[in-house]
Amino acid sequence: MQTDLFQAGAVGKGKAKKPEKPAKRPSAAPQKEAVKKNQKSGNKTAASDGAYTAADIEVLEGLEPVRLRPGMYIGGTDERALHHLAAEVLDNSMDEAVAGHASRIEVELTIDQAVVISDNGRGIPVDPHPKYKDKSALEVILTTLHSGGKFSGDAYETSGGLHGVGVSVVNALSDHLEVEVARDQKVWKQSYSRGHATSALTQAGTARNRRGTTVTFHPDPQIFGSRAHFKPSLLYRMARSKAYLFRGVEIRWSCDPKLLKGDDDTPETAVLHFPGGLSDYLMSALGTRKTMTPVPFSGESKLNGGSGKAEWAIAWPVDENPFFNSYCNTVPTPLGGTHELGLRGALTKGLRAYGELVGNKQAAKISGDDVTGGACVMLSVFIADPQFQGQTKDKLSTAEAQRLVENAVRDHFDHWLSGAPDAAKALLEHVIERAEFRLKKREQKQTKRQSATRRLRLPGKLSDCSNNTREGTELFIVEGDSAGGSAKQARDRKTQAVLPLRGKILNVASATADKMKANQELSDLIEALGCGLGDAFMEDDLRYDKIIIMTDADVDGAHIASLLMTFFYKEMPGLVDGGHLYLALPPLYRLSQSGNIAYARDDAHKDELMAGDFAGRAKVEISRFKGLGEMPPAQLKETTMDPARRTLARVTVPAGHNDEEILEAKDTARLVDALMGRNPEKRFKFIQENAEFVDDIDV
Repeated sequence: MQTDLFQAGAVGKGKAKKPEKPAKRPSAAPQKEAVKKNQKSGNKTAASDGAYTAADIEVLEGLEPVRLRPGMYIGGTDERALHHLAAEVLDNSMDEAVAGHASRIEVELTIDQAVVISDNGRGIPVDPHPKYKDKSALEVILTTLHSGGKFSGDAYETSGGLHGVGVSVVNALSDHLEVEVARDQKVWKQSYSRGHATSALTQAGTARNRRGTTVTFHPDPQIFGSRAHFKPSLLYRMARSKAYLFRGVEIRWSCDPKLLKGDDDTPETAVLHFPGGLSDYLMSALGTRKTMTPVPFSGESKLNGGSGKAEWAIAWPVDENPFFNSYCNTVPTPLGGTHELGLRGALTKGLRAYGELVGNKQAAKISGDDVTGGACVMLSVFIADPQFQGQTKDKLSTAEAQRLVENAVRDHFDHWLSGAPDAAKALLEHVIERAEFRLKKREQKQTKRQSATRRLRLPGKLSDCSNNTREGTELFIVEGDSAGGSAKQARDRKTQAVLPLRGKILNVASATADKMKANQELSDLIEALGCGLGDAFMEDDLRYDKIIIMTDADVDGAHIASLLMTFFYKEMPGLVDGGHLYLALPPLYRLSQSGNIAYARDDAHKDELMAGDFAGRAKVEISRFKGLGEMPPAQLKETTMDPARRTLARVTVPAGHNDEEILEAKDTARLVDALMGRNPEKRFKFIQENAEFVDDIDV
């Protein structure tokens, strides 16, 4: 499981309060350089008296903007952003393959966490650039934003790289990068560090039967942190998905075996080549699962007779554990976009037309979500000059793509339906059943919450809120009557409800169904939520907009929170997927000095405040909260419950929309089973493997 931090203004209503101290940037180097430049300019007076002059206008040169604001280019500095670096380099090699100039790509992860990606394409040009004659084209590409060969369309008809920033961003965010180019029977090498060349471009030998580009890079710990590491499983799945997406390429994977400790699914070496393309991927993903139709609906088609192409593979499994993986020019688009809309439109219109043809009037109620909501879908398009939302290319926004994909898929789908009437009938009935279920849920949603509340038996310990609608309401789950009493006094009675639980709830990951039914605390919680359990869960019946776990900031509190999160993850996954589950972040310390009061969430935060805002000779009074029950209601409201001033952490799990999320979802399931399941050997193994990473133990 993961948590996304939401500051007060993003979570609750009311005026947001600025954080007491801004978070540190990943790297301070660019800022220090800018300060030095200002000091050299001799404008100290303007800076000291608060004046705003021309001297305050900074101009970031070269790749400085990337290091100063990496989030603008790769979406952040977390694990996802780290792996995005590898995707940028791999996309360049894939563009060579799609253009017909490369047939082989090699991806390697070394023991020192360096990634090596090579291809047998044309090789990056190394001759002097016409505009920057003192630099080679290779150095211009690696050190200059918005430089590359994909703007005019002459070198690449379709490509994943569009803005000429990909490999230069990788260079800017790597503490070491080396490029080797085999071109015109010669081998050239050059080294870089943090966006700057550290060596001249030199000839390193001859290559009669070899060509292509090899990029070796190591992410900069100043940006990503010293503990940031590539996951072999994610890199392997990235490489495998690229091989599926373009059936003409062979991708050779290798990884140091020492990095695969405890990873049974990722091979040390592999040759990835799939002549069947997306159909091969879909069949591999489905495994032995039963589907509504004997064979998937798959195919490929030119887009409007041009150089563009669409390929798809779709199956409707009986168990309805769906996924929708879409790509544009081999780049994953986890947030979908216009190409997905085109596919949904083709399938929806096709099924409606088939229903009308066979006289089934119920087909008119079908929507796009009914058709694809329970399906496993793979979609890949290749188009010239695609438009994405953001540099990370998570969503395709090319308007023309919707029409092109819909037209390309529609004819194939019509022929597929008419050619297999039995399969078409089964699929139509299945989709109509989904449509009827959707309409039934809509009718139930229209029932007022007030009348539903009257019919619901609420637990005696629940202090409910007075609002008659779910919108904006919150349920605080607290440990014990003492904390419950403080929370009831601190709450907003109109929108905030409080449910105290006695002690630690049952661990549902290792408990039987009979034990769960007999557990009073779980029964109270289920009744308070009113949305059902397991297969009977109905998100529309959930009585509160946010479910907030509020426990003490100690080991026992963390254990109780873990048990509650395990319960929701196992028994009410729809509640987590719907974004309703949060963790409150109460402070552990109160610091006071001459009227200046601040709260620290942990020891590290306390030390940070002591060294910053509370530095000086005056005595600092430090109070440690032993529990929420001992915190005065006014302080509990101010620090933890007031939407305008609190901080919440939203609990999320990967949605499984793409390869990376599917892998993360499996990792989450394995982690929950290891830590909370019935097998103690798994917990012991986890402790052994991760004990070295523990900095401090609260006993």
